[in-house]
Amino acid sequence: MKKVLSIAGSDCSGGAGIQADLKTFSAHGVFGMSVIVSVVAENTSRVIGIQDVTPDMIQKQIDAVFEDIEVDAVKIGMLSTSSCMEAVAEKLRQYEPKNIVVDPVMYAKNGCPLMNPDAVDTLIKVIIPRSDVLTPNIPEAEKISRIEIRNAGDMETAAKRIYEMGCKNIIIKGGHATGSATDVLYDGGRFYHYETRRINTKNTHGTGCTFSSAIASNLALGLSVPEATQSAKRYVTTAIEHSLAIGKGNGPTHHFYDLYRNGLQHPENKYQAEELVKFT
Repeated sequence: MKKVLSIAGSDCSGGAGIQADLKTFSAHGVFGMSVIVSVVAENTSRVIGIQDVTPDMIQKQIDAVFEDIEVDAVKIGMLSTSSCMEAVAEKLRQYEPKNIVVDPVMYAKNGCPLMNPDAVDTLIKVIIPRSDVLTPNIPEAEKISRIEIRNAGDMETAAKRIYEMGCKNIIIKGGHATGSATDVLYDGGRFYHYETRRINTKNTHGTGCTFSSAIASNLALGLSVPEATQSAKRYVTTAIEHSLAIGKGNGPTHHFYDLYRNGLQHPENKYQAEELVKFT
């Protein structure tokens, strides 16, 4: 069984963060592990409080995993401070895992900040260059690239600029745009556009965590980055389409909908369905 590690914050309401990552890993048939960097008291409506884990304890959790278990992919989510980022980056340099997927989480779904604004420069300096795939949404891509994104052309321009910061692949998610839900992948040579219809629901809590975890799972299973992205896009779209009206705010997606209906399937069988990707 392939093994995937999530390094991220927790979400006690179960829809995002470590909890969403572990559910996504399980839905993809990989063994999930976790390093908790922040404990977040949140629900579908608000973030009540955040308590960061010390950098030393973050590193000890990472050591505990890597000294004992082979890691086939790493998903990195919420890193709230510069010291946390430095601690994680040091261990990435030490262990050199493959298939590092970074979701640069800056805000909760309700708009509450989850990353110290002063830490963005550290993110650019020590985390982005370690990433095999970076998955910012539009506001995060704007913050990193310092480019205002208004259309698909702007997404491509921002993707090029962020790629030059050292990541191997950059996917800008289109959830904050209008019209169809189009994500743009740039691998340094070509653009891939993944387009689906926009689903009319407020229950999108944890979609970014879920998408990046699905990509990490697919990479661990041996898919290429474009294939992993296509499969993850299909997975998260299904999870949103059948999202759960839990809580008073933005409810969670349904991580196990397809699994409940169809059971486990080998990832190569997923490509018999409709194509989502357009190449430019």
